[in-house]
Amino acid sequence: MATIIAAMHTPDRTAARLAWTRATLGDPALTLEPASADASFRSYWRTTHAGQSWIVMDSPPEREDPRPWLAIGARLAAAGLHVPKVAAQDLQQGFLLIEDLGSRLYLDVLDDANADRLYGDAMDALLVMQTKVACADLPPFDHQVLVNGLEVMPKWFLERHLGHTPSCEEWDVLEAAFDVIVRNALAQPRVFVHRDYHSRNLLLVDDNNPGILDFQGALHGPLTYDLASLLRDAYIAWPRERVAAWVESYRLRLRHAGAIGHDIDATRFLRWFDLTGLHRHVRVLGQFYRLWYRDGKPGYLKDVPQVYRYVIEVARSYPELAAFAALLERHAAGRDLTQVAAA
Repeated sequence: MATIIAAMHTPDRTAARLAWTRATLGDPALTLEPASADASFRSYWRTTHAGQSWIVMDSPPEREDPRPWLAIGARLAAAGLHVPKVAAQDLQQGFLLIEDLGSRLYLDVLDDANADRLYGDAMDALLVMQTKVACADLPPFDHQVLVNGLEVMPKWFLERHLGHTPSCEEWDVLEAAFDVIVRNALAQPRVFVHRDYHSRNLLLVDDNNPGILDFQGALHGPLTYDLASLLRDAYIAWPRERVAAWVESYRLRLRHAGAIGHDIDATRFLRWFDLTGLHRHVRVLGQFYRLWYRDGKPGYLKDVPQVYRYVIEVARSYPELAAFAALLERHAAGRDLTQVAAA
């Protein structure tokens, strides 16, 4: 199976990346070490020169055009948000030399004692993003994008992983649930949407916390999408009562900023949040399996149980989605969701 990881490490690209970095920094002896990779063809490499640490972003132009990253990063920086500064770029090759914001991911440092403070910082930054960053010209997070995201789940979770092809009656259940979820998203005010605003893309930094990463896929979409990404994170879970308190604190931030009116009460806002988060987790439930079966990336399978729990818990709490939850539970019962199915 051809994999994204293999593409990152082709000899020609490895040599070109190192040669470009050495020439850019004027240091023929420097080396590169992996810093991180994401679920795309983009990868990140760390080097040190003259006592300063740098990140090289490798974004193959034919697969991951680096220009959206640059354009969105400039918007966020102009609003006062902390994104990596760009020191040098080669758009033809797809190499960028950027500020190293460190390696203290929110995921690695969050705990019961600091969660209120760190999520408070992240929600303050999100409020700036949603009220100060121009977004009307961004691609719309519209009906088709919402539906396409949901349809990843039946194909890659039910059919490919569980080996179950939904019947006509089950498709009726799926489509009815998808309609509820999509209508909920479309009913919300439209704002800048980062799309992956969570603990693996936020860094704890000393100045202007948090450092924000992986923003290149931003859209113009539903108000609660990034809030749900942050507080119903696939990689770290919190008690529902604590999440609800954070959600309410953000609603009050929005109201104080004039982004929503007094007619958006706590119950309505929580429903927006819950069902928008459900959209994200239904999509991710399919996407994590697609990353394995199509792209050869198994690292996300360990996070599937948490995503599945979110889907079932939220769907069960809304009567109009009970049949949807029951359908998934019926076919997932007794299965280890972290284990790869036979071809």
